[in-house]
Amino acid sequence: MPSEIQRLIRGLALKNAYEHGGKAVEGPVMSAVLGEHPELKPLAKDLAKYVSQVVKEVNSLSFEEQKKLLMSEFPELLERRREKEERKRLSPLPQVDQYKVVRTRFAPNPDFYIHLGNARPAILSYEYARMYDGVMILRFEDTDPRIKTPIPEAYHQIKEDLRWLGVEWGEEYVQSLRMELYYEIARELLSRGAAYVDLCPQKVFREFKLRRVACPHRDVYPEKNLELFDKMRSGFFGEGEAVLRIKTDLNHPDFSVIDWVAFRIIDTDKYPHPVVGSKYVVWPTYNFAAGVDDHLMGVTHILRGREHSLNTVKQRYVYQHLGWVYPVVLNLGRLNLEGLILSKSRIKELISSRPGEFEGPSDIRFGTIASLRNRGIEAQTIREIILDVGVKLSDASISWDNIAALNRKLIDRDTKRLMAVFNPVELRVRNYPGPDRVVLSNHPENSSLGSREVSLDVSSGTLRVLIDRSDLSEVIKIGAFRLMELCNVRVVEVGEGILVSEYIGRDLKQARDARMPIIQWVPAGNNVALRILVPRDLEMVRVGGLGEPALTELKRGDKVQLVRYGFVKVHKQALSKEDVIEAVFMHV
Repeated sequence: MPSEIQRLIRGLALKNAYEHGGKAVEGPVMSAVLGEHPELKPLAKDLAKYVSQVVKEVNSLSFEEQKKLLMSEFPELLERRREKEERKRLSPLPQVDQYKVVRTRFAPNPDFYIHLGNARPAILSYEYARMYDGVMILRFEDTDPRIKTPIPEAYHQIKEDLRWLGVEWGEEYVQSLRMELYYEIARELLSRGAAYVDLCPQKVFREFKLRRVACPHRDVYPEKNLELFDKMRSGFFGEGEAVLRIKTDLNHPDFSVIDWVAFRIIDTDKYPHPVVGSKYVVWPTYNFAAGVDDHLMGVTHILRGREHSLNTVKQRYVYQHLGWVYPVVLNLGRLNLEGLILSKSRIKELISSRPGEFEGPSDIRFGTIASLRNRGIEAQTIREIILDVGVKLSDASISWDNIAALNRKLIDRDTKRLMAVFNPVELRVRNYPGPDRVVLSNHPENSSLGSREVSLDVSSGTLRVLIDRSDLSEVIKIGAFRLMELCNVRVVEVGEGILVSEYIGRDLKQARDARMPIIQWVPAGNNVALRILVPRDLEMVRVGGLGEPALTELKRGDKVQLVRYGFVKVHKQALSKEDVIEAVFMHV
């Protein structure tokens, strides 16, 4: 059998095992092979024997070994599966046949970090470009150094967040480095009589607009407007003394559309730009720069928020004046994340008004991508949510419970499970026969995560452990319970801060048949201090507890499931048993 067919069978068997919890099935593997190589059907009998042999070999491996081999030796099969799933969920783009290449764009303003709402057009734009073998453009729209002032770290942070989300771009632009191009287009519009320099005070122009009559400067001949525009650029006029307007319909029902401002003067000595400093004083507005760039960059499809509908109307006037074809626009409804703040202005206000309380834009109480990442949410979780919502004009709300459920599904199998107790109570187990060391599995269903050895506090036949006070009333009421992965005990005496019990066996079946509660514990004399940061709205609750020693092996950023409590992500690791481990509560 050709080596390439052998390789394909092995890869498809690993892929099938990965998709079915570690157990490959011969039938689907055989069908997949024949689907790709129908010419092998006459050899189906021999092929089936080889498939059976490979499937057995693959099934003898652990799930982690299967996953590792699939990712290292057959990454193209994983990518193919991912593309198939995501294409299945994305509805086709309209008017694709009108373009040789689909070109989408994600155009953030680097005045802040991106949040879940921004991630939606970014992920969708990337996936559509990939779906049609096109190109996604990343464009930083940073032409407002006064009001929406760009912050230097945002350029880097946005790219870092996009890469983490799995979003790749083929071209990258910064609008503040394209000013001369915008000036050229402005001069072309002025030359055609499609734009003019307005010297009216804003209040005066507003009166003309309300009366739907032309401003006196509207009909000035092109040569004069070009001269005035050059004066604007030279610094002859101050802020608010001159603007460049695009000619539109004076009878348009929306007053904001009427002769909208395309360029204004900004005193960059007072408001320097982080990229170009005070080099320019005449700056394009969002609608001019974005509209022009979409044409110059060959954008074919724009995915953006529904709130941009009016911007589309404004930008079309530039396209009409210059004879350009406007891209296809897909408007998206607002995406809300219940319980977390997405608003940039609100986050900025909180950080500035409550200094020292928040860890900047990436604080886990916010809804920025950096915040969700710090909270322990997987990039794939965010991608899945965005793709499930898809392209919809209506608003969508996502609850934290939805995010938690999906994130838990993604990480549960590959996350160690360790024990901790909060508000601990001492439990003494009499007649404990030993041993004084036990080996506990790090995950009941994933042996590849290994095990750890726990030293117990045993003296004169009495075992001392700590249990959680929240379990106390139930175990006293029932009278018997099981210490997880250790032994079964019967309550003998309830003392002040101490519960006394006696050992009654190790058999898990005994505990299950008797319907005993199974609770977590930590050794009384061998534990480490924990502090869990739990975000509740805008407050940060700090919950203290004690955990088993294996927690000291975790590093910053590691995730672990604290049994019967929830998933946490290490925020501050312990360098010794005396240190307090600080972790962020992710979700149950």
